[in-house]
Formats: sequence, C-alpha cells, structure tokens
Amino acid sequence: MLQEFGLSAAGLELIRSCEGLREVAYQDAAGVWTIGYGHTGADVRAGRHVSEFEAEALLRADVAATVRFVNKVVTVAIVQCQFDALVSFCYNVGRGSFERSSLLLALNRGDVRSAALGFGAWVRAGGKVLPGLVARRKAEAAMFRGMP
Repeated sequence: MLQEFGLSAAGLELIRSCEGLREVAYQDAAGVWTIGYGHTGADVRAGRHVSEFEAEALLRADVAATVRFVNKVVTVAIVQCQFDALVSFCYNVGRGSFERSSLLLALNRGDVRSAALGFGAWVRAGGKVLPGLVARRKAEAAMFRGMP
C-alpha cells in the first residue's frame, strides 16, 4: 500500500505564494472567475469579495480536495517534496488536466526524470506563455526534485 500524504507547510506556502491573495473576484488569463488564493467554482462571480480569513478557509478546503485526488491518482511511491509539487501543479491546472497529463503518466510509469521535465510544458493560459506560470513551474519542478 502506498503512503497517504498530506500537504506540508512548504507545499502550502508554494501554492499561497504562486496564487497570491485577491480579495475581489477577477477573471484569470483563461477567463475563469477566481478569488482568494486561486479559488474557482460556481460560488465565484463578478463583484464577490472575501476577507483574508475567508480566502484562507477556501484555500484549505480546495487544497484538501486536491490532496485526496493526488493521493488517489499517483500509483507509485514518491516522497513528500514530490507530493507537494504535484499538489501545487494539480491545484493550478485542475484535476482533469492533471489526470490526463504526460507528467502524471510518466511518473506512474516510474519515469521520474520525464515527470520532472513535464512541469515546463504547462506555462500557457489563454493561448499565451505567462511569466507567472513559467516561474511557478520552475518552482514546482525544483520542489519535485528536492531542491529548495
């Protein structure tokens, strides 16, 4: 049986720092209504406001669901830093995209090197390469490799 992971403090901080806090709903580069630390869903619409406390609660609930999902779809043994990077990646790209990604397929084949390289393919939103996504993927790949 594979180890069930929780997200470490470093993993949560990576997500928090990459997402940034937005207290007023906005449309992201792909046109998705977003609020707080990257929260999306039917409850997010134009004009919605959240406090920092509410944003943190939404983040923790969203992360908990992402943690359960990543634990379910990763079928090989990994270490904490890899799990943290995968949760950050999945949180950002979404569960469907993560589950179908060549990154996850490579990892589940045991090809850790290809999986680490796979982060770099996910730097576009709305058809454009976004510097923020480039930086996030570099940070996630570094965390995946166990580098600070």
